[in-house]
Amino acid sequence: MNLTQCSLDFRPCSAERTLYETTKLCLVISCNGGFEARALDALSCEIIPMRTPRTSPLHLVPSAAGGISRLVCARLRAAGLEPEALLSAAGLNSKQMDDPRSRIGVKAQINLLNIAADALKDDFLGFHLAREFEPREVGLIHYVIASSSTLAEAMSKTERYCRLVNEGIAVRFKVNHSTVIALDSMDFERQSDRHQIEFWAFGMVRACRLLTGTRIAPLQLRLMHVRDVTPNEFRSFLGCDVEFGANSDEIILPKATAVLPLVNGDIHLNKLLTAYAEEALAHRKPHAANVRLKVERAIAPLLPHGTATGSEVARELGVSRRTLGRLLSAEGHTFSGILQQFRLDLAKAYISHDDLSISEIAWLLGYGEVSAFTHAFRRWTGATPREMRAARRLNC
Repeated sequence: MNLTQCSLDFRPCSAERTLYETTKLCLVISCNGGFEARALDALSCEIIPMRTPRTSPLHLVPSAAGGISRLVCARLRAAGLEPEALLSAAGLNSKQMDDPRSRIGVKAQINLLNIAADALKDDFLGFHLAREFEPREVGLIHYVIASSSTLAEAMSKTERYCRLVNEGIAVRFKVNHSTVIALDSMDFERQSDRHQIEFWAFGMVRACRLLTGTRIAPLQLRLMHVRDVTPNEFRSFLGCDVEFGANSDEIILPKATAVLPLVNGDIHLNKLLTAYAEEALAHRKPHAANVRLKVERAIAPLLPHGTATGSEVARELGVSRRTLGRLLSAEGHTFSGILQQFRLDLAKAYISHDDLSISEIAWLLGYGEVSAFTHAFRRWTGATPREMRAARRLNC
């Protein structure tokens, strides 16, 4: 029988759930969403993950202006917590936070939000930051947007200049039967990026209200990550429920909101500021990738099969095991440390899925025995997976 080859495309941000839902087909998905399928006969299928190109072992790492991270540091200090240790755990430092011109990796910002949320015992940290931040602190882009004539023009400017603020999120704006503001999260495992996305989603709703001077009420807010119910705080702020576990991150507004005038619209000022924004956009160069992110991408499809070893990841990256160790050491990391943190992040995300049993989570993380996973998880967090799941249910 001739082999039939086909190419399928999965959204990277939903890779975690896709991986689980297709395990019965023995499907292995690479972090960029690509894989090769070979149909062997009518009743069986072999799925082979695509190899990372040997000629390009490093990808580009999206960076952010770091405004959310600096808000987090201020929140930690207000709570009497010194942020230095938490910054270090996220791969950041105080010098970066003290310099408003210093850009940081989006992955590091996501890590900091997750770490800080745990330290503050605030499962709605992104929402709370979005509700309280000062939009003018965003700088030039805020004034370009705020001086636009209508909300539609402001959102179109947001769509164009968003990457000056955060290269890991793309804003898409469209008007059809309703006004839709969509957020596309790039390159990151979406379920672990709750707080940053909630900051952006609720922050966009708040910005629309401030820009127009009206109490805009969304028709619906859709978020890809999972929460069991809509928290009362969210519903009170929005005036509607949130659809969690959706296929996309979207804010749905009434169609008429697109033509609302902005309270600070100024055609002449906007023209001047737009020129500055275009110049900044032309000079924005993406940062070179760090080795840690590349290692995490290589680990993801290997975990369920128990093959996420240093030697196998090095082979995926086209370098020797010794070279990989040296490159990671130069960044202050070890392979075992990255693997452990990656497993922990995924474990916490999986535990929030009640439809996943503890034994299934153990398999997804590459553990042959549930007891081995339970022991490791207790070492990481001080609690067993079942204890953490029970605590989350009580807090809902």
